Amino acid sequence: MSLLLGTTITSSSNHWMMAWTGLEINTLAIIPLISKSHHPRAIEAATKYFLTQAAASALLLFSSMTNAWFTGQWDITQLTHPTSCLLLTTAVSIKLGLTPFHFGFPEVLQGSSMTTGLLLATLMKFPPTQLLVLTSPSLNPNLLTTMAIASAALGGWMGLNQTQVRKILAFSSISHLGWMTIILLYNPKLTLLTFYLYCLMTSAIFLALNTTKITNLATMMTAWTKIPPLAATLMLALLSLAGLPPLTGFLPKWLIIQELTKQEMTPVATTIALLSLLGLFFYLRLAYCATITLPPNSSNHMKQWQTNKSVRIPITTLISLSIMLLPLSPMIFATT
Repeated sequence: MSLLLGTTITSSSNHWMMAWTGLEINTLAIIPLISKSHHPRAIEAATKYFLTQAAASALLLFSSMTNAWFTGQWDITQLTHPTSCLLLTTAVSIKLGLTPFHFGFPEVLQGSSMTTGLLLATLMKFPPTQLLVLTSPSLNPNLLTTMAIASAALGGWMGLNQTQVRKILAFSSISHLGWMTIILLYNPKLTLLTFYLYCLMTSAIFLALNTTKITNLATMMTAWTKIPPLAATLMLALLSLAGLPPLTGFLPKWLIIQELTKQEMTPVATTIALLSLLGLFFYLRLAYCATITLPPNSSNHMKQWQTNKSVRIPITTLISLSIMLLPLSPMIFATT
């Protein structure tokens, strides 16, 4: 309830103090969920998350107060003072986990359960993204472009070396944030569309991983024996997150590259498109482990062709949307 309340307050506010209050409610609401298992790793993750988010909140408050001091404006869209803009970019980057403030996010996600990880990777990123969209006309384009390319590069490079699925998804999130940030100044609606589609695909993957109890590549290799149809559709959802056509994930990347080309930023579009190949490699590795690798399996048990009823409909809906939304792109263009 508090998570929903905090997200709603920040998303619907136009005053900096209300936006800050919503972010604080969000942070305080997620910490008990991270530390719920009482495992040392979970406690460590909760502490790291609290410290980074507290620093980001302090910077955000300082940024808005500096702007109010110089301009007399508390309105979110009236952020005009250069120092305030720089401080806000830093604060929101820490909140989201953009490079070079990404260090805490993979560790926090690794220490959380799958359901808490899902909230951290999707719902918790919505209020800061909303603030970025509202303040986008005032932000520094060169700084945002540099951070976006660095995030796409780092998310790809760091994901290559991981065996833990949650860490791979954390670096995937950092990489996708790079794509959202690079188009922010030129088409903020496209940033939100990319974020919504990223949330859709990530939710499908997290729920599928939670159902099959997959935590690393080793357990992923034997997951096909539990629920074969889910393992097959998980592969397609992973390839969709990688951005392969004709799946849903191709849509935001296609639109972003098209918009960057229109803005005569072809070198930037080429760079970020090439960097997405790094991400494609580890998604392919996950997909390969999920379905193509069949290690010797000596355990004799019945295959579970049906999953738990409570998750069956959400997983089916989310995976279907993650795979088959591309043909509906004209309708999506019309609504955005």
